[in-house]
Amino acid sequence: MLSKSTEYAIRALVFVQLRNWEEKRPGVGEIAKEIEAPEAYTAKILQILTKNKLMDSMKGRGGGFFFNDYQSDLTLYKVIHVIEGDASFHKCGFGLKECHNDNPCPLHDKYKVVRDGFFEIAKTETIKSLSEQILNGKAILNRIKY
Repeated sequence: MLSKSTEYAIRALVFVQLRNWEEKRPGVGEIAKEIEAPEAYTAKILQILTKNKLMDSMKGRGGGFFFNDYQSDLTLYKVIHVIEGDASFHKCGFGLKECHNDNPCPLHDKYKVVRDGFFEIAKTETIKSLSEQILNGKAILNRIKY
């Protein structure tokens, strides 16, 4: 349902949040290794995220990626919207350009339930809530346990 770029972005943001709680600012290399993505690709994703003010970065000694207070309730919807737009919340599960209640595809009714459920998750879950699940041992992020 999500592009690989969006998956990497979400994992990167969660990792940054976890490291920030340890009062650390991870760099591109550390983030890329943790999310198992190529470093150059990770750098491009992180650039998009910082350009759109979903997180901040600082260069030099003690630098890296971090969240400011106003970024603490970052929803998955906002991340998805920045990386790939809103198409995943509206597209047809059958791949048709014209699919709606008046002209449904064979999957329309069942796919709409899944798509709308996913939209609700994206609007309510935050990077912070996902990070807290990892911190509390209810979920994992890659191979590091927090």
